[in-house]
Amino acid sequence: MKIEAITLREIRMPLVHFFETSFGRTTERRILLVTLHTDGPEGWGECVAGEDPFYSEESVDTAWYATEKHLAPALLGKTVACGGDVPALLERVRGHRMAKGALENAVWDAEAQERREPLWRLLGGTQAEIACGVSIGIQNSVEQLLEKISTELAAGYRRIKVKCKPGWDVSVFERIRGCWPEIVLSCDANSAYRLDQIEHLKQFDRFNLLMIEQPLWHDDFYFHAQLQKQIKTAICLDEAIHGRRDAQAAIELGACRIINVKVGRVGGFSEAVAVHNVAQQSRIPVWCGGMLETGIGRSHNIALSTLPNFTLPGDVSASKRYWKEDIIEPAVEVSPQGFIRVPQEAGRGFKLKMDLIEKLTVRKQTLRAAAGAGG
Repeated sequence: MKIEAITLREIRMPLVHFFETSFGRTTERRILLVTLHTDGPEGWGECVAGEDPFYSEESVDTAWYATEKHLAPALLGKTVACGGDVPALLERVRGHRMAKGALENAVWDAEAQERREPLWRLLGGTQAEIACGVSIGIQNSVEQLLEKISTELAAGYRRIKVKCKPGWDVSVFERIRGCWPEIVLSCDANSAYRLDQIEHLKQFDRFNLLMIEQPLWHDDFYFHAQLQKQIKTAICLDEAIHGRRDAQAAIELGACRIINVKVGRVGGFSEAVAVHNVAQQSRIPVWCGGMLETGIGRSHNIALSTLPNFTLPGDVSASKRYWKEDIIEPAVEVSPQGFIRVPQEAGRGFKLKMDLIEKLTVRKQTLRAAAGAGG
């Protein structure tokens, strides 16, 4: 397929409820969507970069700049056979993985439509439904947190993950376990701790947590390996895993026993599948993390989660947990048993609400191939 034009657009969507982690509170999402215009189907991707460079060095504004000035020009006018062709075309630009991922995933979406095949099957997925967990941010009070957990358990979710940080951890876990001794529970620190807090982190072991996610520095393997030797709770790495080489290094060092795969964080579907494969070969389970995506990014997470080594419930939850109205139809729904049925339609499997997308758009730019461009 020939890539004839690429449209960038920023939309703004208020969250149903604020989402707070160790590095801040989010009440509204600024989201960069990309549309790939080809001589065949139209593909869509979502850049998961945040409003600020806190989770990673990327933000909505850096992603827009990198895409407009460097990444889109590297694709415009090119003829590609498949989504897997895209990383080589973008490799001259270092970093900017979330921006790259949005473009690459849009190509995969268009390819799946062109082949009249569901995106998940094109990726090599095998699961007809995926198990769902939820990520619950830091709340204004422990009582508010307990109320939210109760609501999500009643909705059928199969794993509860709570954000934590110093001062919002052990006493909170005690309250949760006092109410629900047997639920599958994990925590996510987003790099809020340091190695001199090992004695404090050892206390986490008594709560029978599925995992503690990224407790130490966002770019570290070595010290996570030291910590893993001294605690019983499995460490899951998130921010530190940027690709297959990181996954292999972390596994060989013993820095983690679980890996969170976020397709935007690793730069697109090609690298996400490669990380999955590396982990599978080492018998390290993976799960799909969320980044407060709209239905476009959420549909891509569903597709990725069908790969066979996604054996733990991910953060791919229902649209209504985040948005009063999502930009896809039907909205993503979770069964009372805590599963999402995988769509069987070609491509991402969900239609776009273009009127709503246009209404939410605050800036938009279409980039076209220069005359005579191609390859």
